[in-house]
Amino acid sequence: MTDKKVWFITGAGRGMGVDIAKAALAAGDAVVATGRNPDRVASALGTYDDLLVVKLDVTDPAGIEYAVRAAVDRFGRIDVLVNNAGNFYAGFFEEISPEDFRAQLETTLFGPVNVTRTVLPVMRAQRSGLIVTISSTAGIVGQEFCMAYAAAKFGVEGWIESLTPEIAPFGIRTMLVEPGFFRTELLTPESTNYAEPSIEEYAERTKQTVAAWTGMNGKQGGDPAKLADALIQLATQDAPPRRFAAGADAIATFEQKAKDLHAQANAHRALSTNLAHDPA
Repeated sequence: MTDKKVWFITGAGRGMGVDIAKAALAAGDAVVATGRNPDRVASALGTYDDLLVVKLDVTDPAGIEYAVRAAVDRFGRIDVLVNNAGNFYAGFFEEISPEDFRAQLETTLFGPVNVTRTVLPVMRAQRSGLIVTISSTAGIVGQEFCMAYAAAKFGVEGWIESLTPEIAPFGIRTMLVEPGFFRTELLTPESTNYAEPSIEEYAERTKQTVAAWTGMNGKQGGDPAKLADALIQLATQDAPPRRFAAGADAIATFEQKAKDLHAQANAHRALSTNLAHDPA
C-alpha cells in the first residue's frame, strides 16, 4: 500500500461523501467508506478491490473503534481522514428544541471530534496523515434560521484551528473545507430537520424561509463531483491549505468576512487600544 493513499471517509453513503470516495478510487487510492447504512454505501459505490465498506455512526465511540481497527487491519494505515458526515437542524432559536440543538452538535461537531480522536493514534504512529474536515461557510458567517448548524460549524473551525499546531510535529496536517451551496442532499427531507413552528411572530418568516430552501434543493450552483476532484488534488500537495474556500460564493463570503472584521477592528480603535493598566 506504499504507492497509494488510504482514505477513511465518513458519511459515504450519499451526498458529497459518495463523490469523494469515487474520486479517490478513480485516482487509484484505497478507500474505507463508512456510513450508518453500509448497504447503502456499498450500493452507492459499487465493487472495487481497494474498497472497504464499514458501518459507522459518528456518535457511537465503540462503532468508531471497530471501523478504524477494520481499516488498519485491511490496509495497514490511514493516510487521509475525511470528516464528512453531518445533518442539518434548521429553525429560529426560540423554536428549535434543546434536544435538536444538542443533536446538531452531537453529529456535526462531536462526530468529527470522536472520529478524529480515534484515528489520530494511527496517524501519530505513522508520523503522517491529513485530516480533512468538511465545514461550511456557515462556520465563517452565521445567519438566521440555522444557528444550531452554524454553532456546530463554528465549533469545528475553532477545534481544527487549535488542533493543527498540536499535531504538526507528528507530520499530521489538517484542512478545513468551507463549501458554499453545492447540489448535495443537505436540503433534502432526509438530511434537514425543520423546527416545529410554535411562535406566531416567526410564522411568516419560517414559511418563507422553508419555501426558499425547499425551492433551492437540487438547484444549487456547486458541483460536488468537481469539489471531490479538487480535494484529491489538494490531498496530494506537500502543504495543502489549512482552509479551502469551496466555490465562488465561498470566496465572496471569506472576502466579506475579512472586510467586516477589519471594519469592526477599526470602528472603535481608540477605545479598544486604551484599555491597558495605566503605568504605576
